[in-house]
Formats: sequence, structure tokens, C-alpha cells
Amino acid sequence: MELAVIGRGDFTLGFRLAGIRKTYEVTEETIDSMVHQVLNDTDIGILVMHNDDISLLPETLQSELDESIEPTVVLVGGGETTQLREKIKKAVGVDLWK
Repeated sequence: MELAVIGRGDFTLGFRLAGIRKTYEVTEETIDSMVHQVLNDTDIGILVMHNDDISLLPETLQSELDESIEPTVVLVGGGETTQLREKIKKAVGVDLWK
């Protein structure tokens, strides 16, 4: 399973420098189609996005990302963030911190 990152240039640059191969630089116009493309890629196990970019997506796609187990969607940065612990608990089925 691979890690994929979707976001604007300044967000994806750090991941690219860290060696993440599947980084996708998007604009407001292309983010929707790129998210669909990544969701359909069976090689991707974790999708990382900036929390602010989620608001650019239609509500149905936001809901799909929130419910997605594979790939697991991790939101970083910005305002309110999705808890990684809850995502892992949902994907694995147990709370690994207990």
C-alpha cells in the first residue's frame, strides 16, 4: 500500500521532498477529479490532504472521504482536523491506544 498526497503546490512540496512518489498538485478546478482518481487507485492505502481543501469538494464527496476505510483519509493542517486515532480505529477495528 502506498501513501498519496493531494493538495496545492506548497502543501505537496514537503511530501515530495520526503520521498513520497504519489503527490498530486491540484487547483480548485482539478481537485474533484483527482480525488476520484486516487479513490479508485487500489495501490493507495492512505490519502493525505490539507484540511482546508476538503471544503472545495462537493458534500457527497466529503462524506465519502469521511467514511472511507481504504484508502484511509488523513486531514492535516488548517482549522479543525480529523482525529487520526479515530481513523485508525475505524480501519483496524480496535483502539490501538488502549
